[in-house]
Amino acid sequence: MEYSDLIKKVHKIEIKAKGLSKNVFSGQYRSAFKGRGMTFSEVREYTYGDEVRSIDWNVSARFNKPYVKIFEEERELTIMLMIDVSGSTGFGTKHCLKSETITEIAAILAFSAVSNNDKVGALLFSDKVEMYIPPKKGSPHCLRIIRELLSFRPTVNRTSLKEPFVYINNVIKRHCTCFLITDGLAEFDKSLTIFSRKHDVCSVLVNDRAEFKLADVGLVLFEDAETKRREWVDTHDKQTRESFSQMMIQRQTRLTEELKKSGIDYVNIMTDSDYTKELIKLFTDRERL
Repeated sequence: MEYSDLIKKVHKIEIKAKGLSKNVFSGQYRSAFKGRGMTFSEVREYTYGDEVRSIDWNVSARFNKPYVKIFEEERELTIMLMIDVSGSTGFGTKHCLKSETITEIAAILAFSAVSNNDKVGALLFSDKVEMYIPPKKGSPHCLRIIRELLSFRPTVNRTSLKEPFVYINNVIKRHCTCFLITDGLAEFDKSLTIFSRKHDVCSVLVNDRAEFKLADVGLVLFEDAETKRREWVDTHDKQTRESFSQMMIQRQTRLTEELKKSGIDYVNIMTDSDYTKELIKLFTDRERL
């Protein structure tokens, strides 16, 4: 991509993302994520009605009377965007590629964080960590993340989540809110559950409708975007189309069940749908928790 074209695309996404984050997502973002973390403030003497689990037993033993720990909401959050840049995100029909939708969503979340005075960072991954951008504040930092997403080309096409999870756990020492933005073609394993115990995780699953329903267009040569394996498929065969759809639906079901089991909020987004409605629903659902 030419530099001038890159700047134009960055500017276009900036205008859209800033508008949405300010006019649509600002209130929902604050309600959904602000104050979810707690930091220790002080201790005071126990009074009737205080929760027993708040008692500081060490201090209580020292002064021979019960004391409780007082916590304050963490008003400044660290937002990490874990962004899938593997080969499968380069697929899309009708409206746009999955990678384009992923970039727009990442931009909106980044500007929403910055407008609320939070730090935001990004980790781009395939089956390894491709790039890490440390959390910072400010619009220029958001623009850097968008530029990298638009111009970045992964060194490998496959997808794996294990190494990115380990990496974030090592570099982000404190609790953070993490958005995992992916097409969900990588299998989740126990590393997801371990990761979610330390950080507040939300998953944004971006797919294209053509991935769930084969069009009846006769004999077609398909290529796996990640493994590059090719195979001829007779899409005219009804049983083949039905088997394909069933396989993809089952895979999506397994994925969402794994997210639920790990206590992770998630949202499914199609490239041809209005993702703003789905993100608002995600934020609104979290407000009720």
